[in-house]
Amino acid sequence: MTGPVDQWDMHPQHFWLRGTQPEHPVEYDESVGMWHVYGHPEALEILGDPATYSSAVAARFAPAEQAAVAFDGNLTQTDPPEHQKLRKIVSRTFTHKMVAGLEERIRDLTHELLDQVEGDTFDLAEALAYPLPVIVICDLLGIPRSDRDQLKAWADQSLAARGQLTTRQGDAAQERSLDDQAEAAMEMGFYFLERVAERRRSPGDDLLTRLIEAEVDGERLTDRQIVNFTNLLMFAGHITTTMLLGNTILCLDAFPDADARVRKDRALVPTLIEESLRYLSPLAAGYRLTTRDVELAGRRIPEGQVLEVWFSAANRDARVFTDPDVFDPARDPNPHLGFGRGIHFCLGAPLARLEGRIALGILLDRFAELRTDPADRPTFLTPPDFTGVWSLPLRVNRQP
Repeated sequence: MTGPVDQWDMHPQHFWLRGTQPEHPVEYDESVGMWHVYGHPEALEILGDPATYSSAVAARFAPAEQAAVAFDGNLTQTDPPEHQKLRKIVSRTFTHKMVAGLEERIRDLTHELLDQVEGDTFDLAEALAYPLPVIVICDLLGIPRSDRDQLKAWADQSLAARGQLTTRQGDAAQERSLDDQAEAAMEMGFYFLERVAERRRSPGDDLLTRLIEAEVDGERLTDRQIVNFTNLLMFAGHITTTMLLGNTILCLDAFPDADARVRKDRALVPTLIEESLRYLSPLAAGYRLTTRDVELAGRRIPEGQVLEVWFSAANRDARVFTDPDVFDPARDPNPHLGFGRGIHFCLGAPLARLEGRIALGILLDRFAELRTDPADRPTFLTPPDFTGVWSLPLRVNRQP
């Protein structure tokens, strides 16, 4: 059976998903004025050297005043030494122990959401893959669940605008994209600013209060930094799990042998999740900016150039992965870059893995079959730097 990429014609421009290895691990694209990085070793070199490859890329395309407001506290857009200080403060509140303590809550919530599914068809994204991580994050932050639809609207607006960055100054499409992202971030920011003010007046037993109270070396996060971090947590924290769940079900649907293997041996669920992250990487690409002239894979790249690091291509690099186009739920080792690497390794990776492991286990327990419907096709995210579904209609057979 054909895989999900060909079955649904996912990202036609991503040739590496279709069995074609890049001609060169690093290539310049004149049409967008950026360097594409496809290779796994080259991606590791970039991710491991933040002094040479800066993460503060978005600031290049925004006015200085706007950048100072929009990216202060956004870990993905921050370089050392500010990054270490911010991450240290945040890490003291968003801990592995805290995540591990959510297991029972995530399990109960997954059952609660799936109890609402009736009949033999449902949309996985609508019923589970979206609401599960959003509710978990809202509960963590102490945010009313009644506000989640508005938060989703802002996150969707930002997501739809992503992936349009180019170095072509003055490009109208780029400017509109940046405006849309800025508008969504600003509205969500004002929302969280009000919640921060409430917690300062009346602290609670939640992550937002702990962010306010946390300090390192006598320093605390400012309101702006807390707002930008919670913006990031709400956006990245839910979309990663949403895409991970959807992509994994797409793979199990397309590869019945893998589905049967995992159903027979549930101990494979954790490695199934890792293989899903490699095979269909939710975050397909990240961006970096060179701070000096560099040589990468034999290519001379000047200072001030934007690099698009294709994690999804690096995760298919035949120099690193045996049979990279084979979906193997027991693949080991699996040094994928689905959550990045280095100082910017995804802070929410443990939570996404936990949610994925629990939700997939319960889906397999409840449903003997989870199959896509050719007559009701899934819809996919359009930004090229994400791989995942907007909707995933399924036909199911329940376990007896």
